[in-house]
Amino acid sequence: MVSSQLTSCRDAAYCHANEIFYYICSMYIDTHSHLYDEAFAGEEDLAVRRAIEAGVSKMILPDIDSATRESMFSLAERHPGNLFPCIGLHPTSIANNWKDELDAVMSQAETRKIWAIGEIGIDYHYEDIPREIQQAAFRAQMALAAELDLPVIVHERDAHADGMAIVEEFPTVRGVFHCYSGSLEMAKWLIDRGWYIGFTGVLTFKNARKALEVAANIPLDRIVLETDCPYMAPEPFRGKRNDPGYLPKMAEKLAEIRGISVAEAIAVTTENAKRLYRI
Repeated sequence: MVSSQLTSCRDAAYCHANEIFYYICSMYIDTHSHLYDEAFAGEEDLAVRRAIEAGVSKMILPDIDSATRESMFSLAERHPGNLFPCIGLHPTSIANNWKDELDAVMSQAETRKIWAIGEIGIDYHYEDIPREIQQAAFRAQMALAAELDLPVIVHERDAHADGMAIVEEFPTVRGVFHCYSGSLEMAKWLIDRGWYIGFTGVLTFKNARKALEVAANIPLDRIVLETDCPYMAPEPFRGKRNDPGYLPKMAEKLAEIRGISVAEAIAVTTENAKRLYRI
């Protein structure tokens, strides 16, 4: 009996030590971080250092448009191995010069070191941006991703049916629907086609019923975590500027939702991000 108890204690101690080991060694990847945004003006490098100190060792930088693109690449060049820039035209950046913006994306995608095409997509929340133009830009950039064999980062809001229809037109393209706002059924449809689902600080909001349902019921190996900073700060920072260093809050909430350890949530979502972005 004593021997059995000692063995049980040793096993428990080993499991606890093993969990601590994975917790320390598993570094977070923020899969969606706008660190070059004006909200961080003058503090970009400090924000990177704070993130690394919080265990967020790698941050994916989705592009928006030409207004901030050079700032993004400059910041990434100052932090090689920590920041991974992408390129794309955001649907809410579409204006009268959108074709010129799209041409710039196309040409620079072939000359810059990038990790994904994004942030691209469609957003019907703003009625002043013609839907047909958003769809044309989305299709063109999906085609570019197919040509370059790169993943995509999709922003989709209030446009679920059209978003899925365009995804279906490009069966070889994979990526992530970031800051996911769709249904569980839509998430399963995307996952069946090899896509990932990105969750932000919304997971920590009390009224985030839909996001919580999706996070609880999709395969864990298809979930990635993101801050979408400077937006979408998690509780208890909601309403303030978001920061990559807050990503552990999302891991803690995901662990709670799935009934797993925080260490496992970190390890799995980090591996998912590495696989998605081929890091």
